[in-house]
Amino acid sequence: MSRVRNTNWPLPALAVGGLIALAAWQLVPAGAPATAQPVDAPPVVAQPVAAQPAAANEFATMMAKMKAAKADQAKKHMALLAERYDLADKSGESKMTRGKAVQHGPRAKLPAGTTWAALAAMSPNDIREKGLFPGGFLPLPHANHFEGGMLFPKFLIDEIKKQEGRDLTRFDLDYDLPDHFLPEFPPPMYLTTRLDLGDVSKGKLVTGDNFEELFKDILNPKQLEGLRLLVTPFPQAQFNATADRRSEKAHRGVTCFDCHVNGHTNAATHNVGDIRPHEFRHRIDVPSLRGVNVQRIFGSQRSLRSIEDFTEFEQRAAYFDGDPGAATRKGVNILERGSQVHFMGEFQSLLDFPPAPKLDIFGKLNATATESEKRGEVVFSGKAKCATCHPAPYYTDNTMHNLQTERFFKPITVMGRSANMDGPIKTFPLRGIKDSPPYLHDGRLLTLEDVVEFFNLVLETKLTEDEKKDLVAFLKCL
Repeated sequence: MSRVRNTNWPLPALAVGGLIALAAWQLVPAGAPATAQPVDAPPVVAQPVAAQPAAANEFATMMAKMKAAKADQAKKHMALLAERYDLADKSGESKMTRGKAVQHGPRAKLPAGTTWAALAAMSPNDIREKGLFPGGFLPLPHANHFEGGMLFPKFLIDEIKKQEGRDLTRFDLDYDLPDHFLPEFPPPMYLTTRLDLGDVSKGKLVTGDNFEELFKDILNPKQLEGLRLLVTPFPQAQFNATADRRSEKAHRGVTCFDCHVNGHTNAATHNVGDIRPHEFRHRIDVPSLRGVNVQRIFGSQRSLRSIEDFTEFEQRAAYFDGDPGAATRKGVNILERGSQVHFMGEFQSLLDFPPAPKLDIFGKLNATATESEKRGEVVFSGKAKCATCHPAPYYTDNTMHNLQTERFFKPITVMGRSANMDGPIKTFPLRGIKDSPPYLHDGRLLTLEDVVEFFNLVLETKLTEDEKKDLVAFLKCL
């Protein structure tokens, strides 16, 4: 099987050091005594090459400055979250596939003096002019939108450190959303080729330390090599060996499965790399890789046309905020398209949705569904208009739609994020949706109830309270 050559040397620093050394050597003629000097030249004083120590000093200064500012930045950002959302742990009776409680109730806070029903009865223009669009429905800023970059939940950081010794802690920022709003960890992992095995991860986090043991007997050599590459660390903008990284120590990098944990998601986040200027860049909620075999476009807005295109794009561009120059300097991993990218894509296409015992082979509810769930299916396919974009059996139309949320609010910049418009967004599959909070492309919707209230407003469907409850009950069956 092929192996990827991973070069992490800080090339610019070495190049500068080499030029300094070369210049010093040229000042002393060959064969001259050590004290000889060129005619009419100032004395040459022997100096050690200073490029690396200077870079180290510069990095230490930058890190100290960012560490000092960390608490204040976190305080401001958490104040924004508390202003927008009810962040309390309020779990209902519903459970994710491995048993984690699903959070209950809408968490976006309403403007003072209004209700969800009153808001839904208003026109988009009235909501816009009166400034009544809930803050939790506006684009969600990154924990430090100006700085951006990959951020991982602490439970992932702790487990990777335990298994591999890699530390995904950033010295400047911590992840922002509370754990109870995130997917269960580690999530189960299902393969289309071995449904008889159930969770092939056996309740473990799949990493470079255990993938061979777990999968050597159920994958062919190509698929196993694809998985190996998905759990291999490669340099990334914030985690690399250069002196502008955001990890305290020089770093091997991140893996695909650091975000798409066990082929699913842990709600890790960063900023989209292909939008400029910076304040318009979306925060990204990492989507699940479950069911990519039935999907035809990839990326929230990029509309890449194969999982292979997306895999290569991530390594070459998204890892480095869409900056090829930074990618070259930080140690970009260039994957070989004909084998490595193909192997990675082949394995990803085996990742299946979790079991849905209340769905039949056509993705519709079977006889085991409750009356509330059955009513919710009727609302989903009818009044709520959900099925227009999310048809059974996988609940995606494999295209993109522009919700035109800018109808409801005036442009505003909050914590460095310009809330203006979202543009066309990919229709993500809803299969297994209860396992994948938070929701929407940037994670601004914390619960399924938030999703229902958001689309009730944006699509102007005017659902009753009972219809909304039944719709949530149906979504939990998918």
